[in-house]
Amino acid sequence: MKLSNLFIALCNWVAPELRIILLLNSTLLLGFSSQIKASTDLFSAPSNGIKSYPTDSIVVGDAGNDLTLRDAINLALLRNPELAAFSKEMRALEGATLQAGLLRNPELSVNVENIGNIQKLQGDINSADSVAKEVVQQLTTIRIGQLIELGGKRAARVNAALLGEDLAAKDYEIRRVEIIARVANVFTEVLAAQERLRLAEETRQVAQNVVNSVAQRVQGGKVAPIEETRVKVGLSTTRIEYEQAQRDLTSARRRLALLWDNSSPQFSKALGNLETLIVPPNLQMLEERVLSNPMALRAMKNIEQRKALLEVEQTRRIPNLTINAGVVHHAQLGGNTAVASVMIPLPLFDRNQGNIKDAYQRVDKAVDEQIATELRLKTELIQSYEMMSAVWNEINILRDEVLPGAKSAFHVMRRGYELGKFGLLEMLDAQRILFQNQLLYVRALANYQRLVNDIERLIAGPIESIKPNHEINIRRP
Repeated sequence: MKLSNLFIALCNWVAPELRIILLLNSTLLLGFSSQIKASTDLFSAPSNGIKSYPTDSIVVGDAGNDLTLRDAINLALLRNPELAAFSKEMRALEGATLQAGLLRNPELSVNVENIGNIQKLQGDINSADSVAKEVVQQLTTIRIGQLIELGGKRAARVNAALLGEDLAAKDYEIRRVEIIARVANVFTEVLAAQERLRLAEETRQVAQNVVNSVAQRVQGGKVAPIEETRVKVGLSTTRIEYEQAQRDLTSARRRLALLWDNSSPQFSKALGNLETLIVPPNLQMLEERVLSNPMALRAMKNIEQRKALLEVEQTRRIPNLTINAGVVHHAQLGGNTAVASVMIPLPLFDRNQGNIKDAYQRVDKAVDEQIATELRLKTELIQSYEMMSAVWNEINILRDEVLPGAKSAFHVMRRGYELGKFGLLEMLDAQRILFQNQLLYVRALANYQRLVNDIERLIAGPIESIKPNHEINIRRP
């Protein structure tokens, strides 16, 4: 009797839902094989970062041209090694999901008893000699065993693995939003450094003009030569401040380029206007949007995954079924005998109680972490919003009151000094106050932009999307 016929007969003995597994075993025993080719698409992360910056556009910021914020973010997203590591982690978890859904491999068992006694029986098979030979004849047993998982274990594992992929995608989004916010902050530092360098140059030119005016008055005998020495000391101070501003700009440019793994920035300058400001939006609307942050979404997804892992542990309470089927070949009689067996563990002592309790506690822990995450995000939002409102008031006061008054006072003092109405110290003091307030104004603008970037990181979207809202383009005072 052929082996294939034996297994077909076995299939008729067992339940219909087990026939597919036994037929698979028979094909393996007869030497047939098949291949399954699986393909996966590259993961494409959704572009719901701080702003909608496409990562597939042509980036020219590092080719000696002017750099925009969009270019800087594109470069960081394309070349930052942290994002590359998260992308590889997601691809690895795709393999874990694939593995979780695979069936267990069948097991082949070959057992030979009384090796060597393979001669055919001769004469009377009922004689004592023939019976003795038949008892010790060689028996060859070939079995195929298949483990059948009961209770939905495989589906539970696949569901938990898919949720693990979702968690990895949220981790990718969290890091992506953080990188965008980091680039925006450093880009703001570059803009502020460029503005401080411009102010230092203007102050140096003003100081040089003052030196020229004082030198003319000294030559005319209107003032003592010591006044020329004083203004030259002030001119040297402005040169020092100019060189410091140059060093600060160089450092900020290098920090920005390092975000896309380039230690030597090639762009000429950063394009942007610090004085284009977003009016602070409504705090309540921001609090509603903060729950769409990838960190908050990840915390909720983590609860789902923990529940899925709990389901995996609960399915393990149900024992699995192992089915064995095969043939026994009698060497002397020359016949084949079909054999089959079913094995199932008895869950008397181990019913996976410990792992189930552990999974329950981790679900509760995930719920607590989700509440803590939302509270932390709201706290950070309120702090940033309060600081943003304070800086907004500071900018308005500096723009509308302080800077116009400081400029007017300096021009009046300078003109009055030339006419002999004011002394040198009064003019130099007015010049110093003007320069300090200009620096305060630039610092306030940069702080405001950084706070806007931080709020956009918290709400994971552009702050312009919070309505009603509008921009104010401040005219330089």
